[in-house]
Amino acid sequence: MQKKTLYQLAAAIVLVVAVAAALILTGMRKSTPVSEAQVSSVPSSALPGGEAEGPSSAAASSESAVSSEVTEESPVSSFLEQLEEELGIRFFVRSNRGVEFTPEGKEFLGYAVSLLEQKQRIERLYGEARTTAAPVHFSVSTQRYPFTEDAFLEMLRRAQDNRYQFTIKETGMDGVIDDVYDHRADLGVIFLTKLTEKIICRLLDARELTFHELAAVPPCVFVRKGHPLTKLEHITEEDLDGYPYSSFEQAQGVAVDFAEECQMVSMRKPSKCIIVNNRSTAMNVLANTDAFSTGSGLLVKDLSPAGVVTIPLEAKDPVRLGWISLKNAKLSSHAEEFVHLLEASIQRSIAYTSQVHEQLSAEKG
Repeated sequence: MQKKTLYQLAAAIVLVVAVAAALILTGMRKSTPVSEAQVSSVPSSALPGGEAEGPSSAAASSESAVSSEVTEESPVSSFLEQLEEELGIRFFVRSNRGVEFTPEGKEFLGYAVSLLEQKQRIERLYGEARTTAAPVHFSVSTQRYPFTEDAFLEMLRRAQDNRYQFTIKETGMDGVIDDVYDHRADLGVIFLTKLTEKIICRLLDARELTFHELAAVPPCVFVRKGHPLTKLEHITEEDLDGYPYSSFEQAQGVAVDFAEECQMVSMRKPSKCIIVNNRSTAMNVLANTDAFSTGSGLLVKDLSPAGVVTIPLEAKDPVRLGWISLKNAKLSSHAEEFVHLLEASIQRSIAYTSQVHEQLSAEKG
């Protein structure tokens, strides 16, 4: 027997079994046995290579095959025998009383139908890909900043593409740098301080990455509303003594320069430490305990929890916020749009945070 592809074989099996099934059912309705001559009455055009469209059309055509009188033998019977011989199983039991399914025939029919369904699914998928534009891709990797999330949400609201895949990933600074370097992200959002910029910029240069500054803001302390420290206009490092320090988890072996918190050289290691690994948990810890954390201090209206406020650290160098990308790499139009949205979001955050600080000052008065 000439070798056929797997899909051709499956189509043949489904076709023949569907024909036989219809014949058997017809014979049962008429209370008369179905002879092998009736099985042979299917026209050869229904075999693979003919005009048959699939299992359903095969079953429909078999009904008409049963109702018509056949005077000449079709190649279906011989084809079925060759198919059984090639596969080493029997689909039907033939006798003078008619045709019946074998257990192997029933089982194999299920596999054959499944195979054809998968083939049709693949054809639909790739057929659509050939006639439809590929989805637009954009990815940003960021330290855990609410203003990055705000910019991403605004980008989604403005999206006009029929098909797109936009990705945002929150991770540590080392993860952001790795994502951009390894082309897993179009750009990354990080911060630099005077204490960290030397080692960070050295790493960026070694990986052919560039830092683009968007804003410089004074470092702040994050605490809950009603925290004893909210009575102060500015906070010194000495004021923080005795309070639990909340920070994000860092991978083992990662230098402190890559921490997401604003580092203070003179502050000794706190005796009470709380380690978290996501922004939501960090905010809940701050909002419900006397713990504190440090950073840019920027709050985003409608995204930052109402129970958390920030207070400026006294006499500290600014936190430089910005984005990184591969050197000499041209940004996509979506990446450029995101940079503009990110800058706008940071400016809104600065204005909103100033309002919160003014409100706290008014409450003290």
